[in-house]
Amino acid sequence: MKPYEPEKLVAVSRYQRFFPTLDSEIRADIYQRMETLIQEEKEYCDQGNYKHLAQILTSIAIYESLKEHGKSEEEAYRIVSEEMWKFLDPSGMQKLARRRFFLPLMKKLVPFGFKKGSGYGWKYTWHRDDPRDEFHFECNECIYAKILGRRGLMKLGSMCCHADVINYGSLPYTDFIRTKTLCQGGDCCDFCFVRHETDAGDGWERSKSI
Repeated sequence: MKPYEPEKLVAVSRYQRFFPTLDSEIRADIYQRMETLIQEEKEYCDQGNYKHLAQILTSIAIYESLKEHGKSEEEAYRIVSEEMWKFLDPSGMQKLARRRFFLPLMKKLVPFGFKKGSGYGWKYTWHRDDPRDEFHFECNECIYAKILGRRGLMKLGSMCCHADVINYGSLPYTDFIRTKTLCQGGDCCDFCFVRHETDAGDGWERSKSI
């Protein structure tokens, strides 16, 4: 299993480019805070959850450390959220979505990827009878909601949910539909992808997903 060490988690997180720009004192405090977080959340620290916890624990540590160094709650959240979203690059997914085989491929790869990349604390419902041009599933349990919820930091969970909107919300020929998430008070995260023969604006409008 990959070691749960602050330096290694930050290096694979969405803050890997932002972190070196921080003052050395703040970086040291972030690493120290992450050491504590790793111990507090050790029940989730398995191989499957590694990349998820890289995001969760790094987000918490940066957010809290920025506040300790004088940033307001609003400013700390703005920095953490903008830096996370800035790191995302949906162009590869958008290019792939132009191909007709995109949705059938998603139906195979997403369940496999989630099974490999989800450890303790997750639960999904998969639907095998979707028509060819639709793919939907639910996330019924999520460690973002569990960890951030009990810490009173659900706003960081909502921030992570928005990353999905950035990645999937402007795919060619594909509508990403999500009406609720666990981190935003829903009883599940409902994911749905619908393939159209034309692009958005030519006979259909994109859903305003959350």
